[in-house]
Amino acid sequence: MKTWLAHHRHALALALRRLAQAPLNTLLSMLAIGVALALPAGGQMLLGNAAQLARNAAAQPQISLFLALDADARAVGAVEAALKAHPALRSYRYLPREQTRQRMRSAEGLGDVIDALPENPFPDAFAVLPRDDSPAAMETLAGELARLPRVEHVQLDSAWVRRLDALLRLGRGSLALLTLLLGVGLVAITFNTIRLQVLTQRAEIEVSRLLGATDAFIRRPFHWFGVLQGLAGGLLAWAMVQGAALALRGPIAELAQLYSLNFTLRLLNGWESLALLVLAAALGWLGAALSLGQFLNRATSN
Repeated sequence: MKTWLAHHRHALALALRRLAQAPLNTLLSMLAIGVALALPAGGQMLLGNAAQLARNAAAQPQISLFLALDADARAVGAVEAALKAHPALRSYRYLPREQTRQRMRSAEGLGDVIDALPENPFPDAFAVLPRDDSPAAMETLAGELARLPRVEHVQLDSAWVRRLDALLRLGRGSLALLTLLLGVGLVAITFNTIRLQVLTQRAEIEVSRLLGATDAFIRRPFHWFGVLQGLAGGLLAWAMVQGAALALRGPIAELAQLYSLNFTLRLLNGWESLALLVLAAALGWLGAALSLGQFLNRATSN
């Protein structure tokens, strides 16, 4: 165990020296990796904020239950008792048919029409707010409520939820594709950087192999080089995204106040920041492993 740790400490120190020996190349690689990672990281942050803003700005979807026209007070009480005991409901509101008639009668241009009707055409109704407003959960709940006695019709107000859900799925899919493409680019950057390092250290590598050095011993410093390079780019990407978010936080808060919205731009949280750094380090390691593996395979075949 001590030997293994000593080997990794030696490889880490060697990788740090190699990074310090070419500061300009290190800086340029870090900038390229940072920009490549800042785009999907910023997109993830914006996507989360857009979902939060959309849900804050839009009215909560509801389910409307319309009872049969001949439903009596006992039927209304039975439906109300069932709604009160249902665990999936946040709240409900009873809309008596007479109250609906008066509201429609007070609307401009409808008073004479309502008065001309021989009887009240509006049924008793309940407006229901679910706890889970996802499209699938609302459809399931609407199906359950439609089976209540004397419920004639159920209207599901989830069109905007479906549109929002579709837009968010499209955004997540586009972000995943962007992350994949930029990840391939990051691996290519690390691949070429390590390839130059390998060509520079080619004679040293060949002498080490002649002296009995294992492939693991030769790979270790280059793997650390790729990890450190990726991690440095990830830290730069994190700083760019957080800095941009902090710079935009004030103007966005002022704009939200103008539209009476309770919204604050959310920064990358701890888990998202950790995922960004781990991804950067992993992609750096992968680029180094592919580049060095190609060189060692060629050297072995020769």
